[in-house]
Amino acid sequence: MIRLTELKLPLSDLPISELRRTDAPAETDADRAPVPHPIEPLRKLSCQRLGIEHSDIDSLIVFKRSFDARKKDIQAVYIVDILLSKEYLEADLLTHFKNHPHIHSSPSMAYTPVTQAGPKLDERPVVVGFGPCGIFAALTLAQMGFKPIVLERGKTVRKRTKDTWNLWRKEILNSESNVQFGEGGAGTFSDGKLYSQIKDPRHLGRQVMRELVKAGAPIEILTDAHPHIGTFKLVKVVENLRAKIIALGGEIFFEQKVIDINLTTNGGVQKIDGLTILKQDTGEIYQRPASHVVMAVGHSSRDTFAMLYQRGLDMHAKPFSIGFRIEHPQSVIDQARWGRHAGNPLLGAADYKLVHHAKNNRSVYSFCMCPGGTVVAATSEHGLVVTNGMSQYSRNERNANAGIVVGIEPKDFIFTNEAFIASFGENISAKIKSGHVQHPLSGIVMQRQLEAAAFTLGGSNYKAPAQLVGDFLASRASTTLGSVSPSYKPGVLLGQLDKTLPSYAIEAIREALPAFGKKIKGFDMSDALLTGVETRTSSPLKMPRLDNFESTNVVGLYPAGEGASYAGGILSAGVDGLKVGEAIGLSLSKLKYGLRI
Repeated sequence: MIRLTELKLPLSDLPISELRRTDAPAETDADRAPVPHPIEPLRKLSCQRLGIEHSDIDSLIVFKRSFDARKKDIQAVYIVDILLSKEYLEADLLTHFKNHPHIHSSPSMAYTPVTQAGPKLDERPVVVGFGPCGIFAALTLAQMGFKPIVLERGKTVRKRTKDTWNLWRKEILNSESNVQFGEGGAGTFSDGKLYSQIKDPRHLGRQVMRELVKAGAPIEILTDAHPHIGTFKLVKVVENLRAKIIALGGEIFFEQKVIDINLTTNGGVQKIDGLTILKQDTGEIYQRPASHVVMAVGHSSRDTFAMLYQRGLDMHAKPFSIGFRIEHPQSVIDQARWGRHAGNPLLGAADYKLVHHAKNNRSVYSFCMCPGGTVVAATSEHGLVVTNGMSQYSRNERNANAGIVVGIEPKDFIFTNEAFIASFGENISAKIKSGHVQHPLSGIVMQRQLEAAAFTLGGSNYKAPAQLVGDFLASRASTTLGSVSPSYKPGVLLGQLDKTLPSYAIEAIREALPAFGKKIKGFDMSDALLTGVETRTSSPLKMPRLDNFESTNVVGLYPAGEGASYAGGILSAGVDGLKVGEAIGLSLSKLKYGLRI
C-alpha cells in the first residue's frame, strides 16, 4: 500500500458525525459504527497527487485526520493508505516519488507476540498496579500464555468511582480508593487522552489503541489525530480488559497492597524472590513468591516509593512541574481557536497547547488540557488538596480547563528536616540536612508541603483555594466570582494564591498569562479562574532500569509506567507496560531481549 500525507479538504466537504455527543459506554453496533469520512474527495485528491486514474485505486483507508486552524478557513488534514488495482503500479509510483515528503510505502503496523509460553509454566509473573501500564503488561503476558497475577491496592473501577464521588460530593476521602488508586489508574478520571510524543518505531501505540477499541473504546480513536475516550467510556473499557486477562488465565486481586519486597543476595547481586502483601479488607498479611515483578504503581504511590527506597532500589529525584488549574468558558476558547467555525460539530470543543519562557528562566506551559471538562479533586492522602482535569467523551461541559504549570528541578526542592521526618519518619530522614536536598524522595516532601498549604488555604475541608486571573495579576485577593463558575468539587474558597507556590513560580505564571492572552484571545480575561494546586504532573522520582527493563540493581524487578518515570499518560503507559510484558516473557522463555521467535 502507499501512504499519502497532507491531503487537505475544506470542512464543507466532510460528512457530519454525531458521535462526539455520545457519552454512554460504546456497547451497541450503532455506538461503534465507523466515523464517516469523505472517501470520494480523498480518492480524487490522491489521484491528482499520484497522477493516476480513479480506477487505479482499489481501496482507500483513512489512517489519521486532524484540523489545520492556522488560517481563517479551517481545513481537515488527512493521512490515507491506498491499495492499487495493479500490483506493478505501486512499485513504479514509489520509485517515481522516492524523494517526495508526502508519498511513501505504508508501514506495517501488525503486532506479533515476541514469544509464547510453553505447555508447562514454571512461574507466573506478578504485576503490581492495574493502571494503564499494569493493564497492558498483564494483557501482553496473558496473550503470550504466562497467566499473570495482578495485585491492585485499590478497588474495582465501579466501586472506586463511588468512593471518588464521596470525596467530590461529601468531602469524604478514602485514601486507598480515589482518583489515584484503583482499577484503571489515574487515567480513568481524566480526559482519556491517547496521544503522546514517544518514539515508537514498532507502532506499539497502535497496538494499544487496537486493544482499547476491541474492549469498547470508540473506533474513531484509530483515526483522530488527538484521540480521547472520556471517563464514562473508560470504565467499561477497563472492565472488558480485565475480563480478557482473566479469560486468558490471569488472576486479578483487588484491595491487596504490596507493603514489602523480599530480596536475596548472591555474589553481591540482589534478586527479588517474593512480596509481602496486605489484604486491605481483612488486615491479613501474607507472602507470595515471585521472581519476575512489574512495579506499575503510578506517580502517587508515595508509601511504596519509600518502601522501595528502604530496600535499596536504585532511584533518584527528577524534575516535575507545579502550578494551578485555569478555567475559561469553553466558548471563549472555541472562538479564539476556530473563529467563525466555532460550534461546528466536526471540530467539537477546541483545545490548546501553550508555552512561555519567563524572564526568571522558568518555563511555564499548559498541561493536560481538558476541553469541555471539569477540574477535579485528585488527592490520595488526608489533609492535602490536589487538582486535576477531566472530560467526558462529548466534551460538552461549559468550561475548558488546563494546568498552567512551572517546571522545577531537584535543586529547587527546599524544606526542613522536620518536614522530611513528617513525611517519611526518622529511619529515612536521619541522614537528611535541611535546605536544598536531592534525596530520591525529596520531591514528594515538596509536593506534600504545597498540597498541605492548599488544604489549609481552602478551609481544611478539601475545598480548593481559588483566585480570579485579574486579581492574581494585580496581586489582590479575590472575594467574588465573575462570569466563570468553578467546576471543582467539593468547591472552592476564594482568596489569594501567592502563598501556595514558591515565589519564582508565581512570578513566572504572572508573566506567562498575558503572553498566553496574545496567543489565545481572552486567555488572560479577568474572570478566568485559577484553582490550586497542581503538583502531580509526573512522578517526582525515577527508577533507572537496564536495556532488558529490569531495575539496575534488583534482578527480576521491573519498574514501569508513570511512577518509574517511563511514561506520561495513558498511551505511553500502555506502551511501556506492553514492552515490559514482552521483556518478562522473553526472560521466562530464557531468551535474550529483542530476539523474536
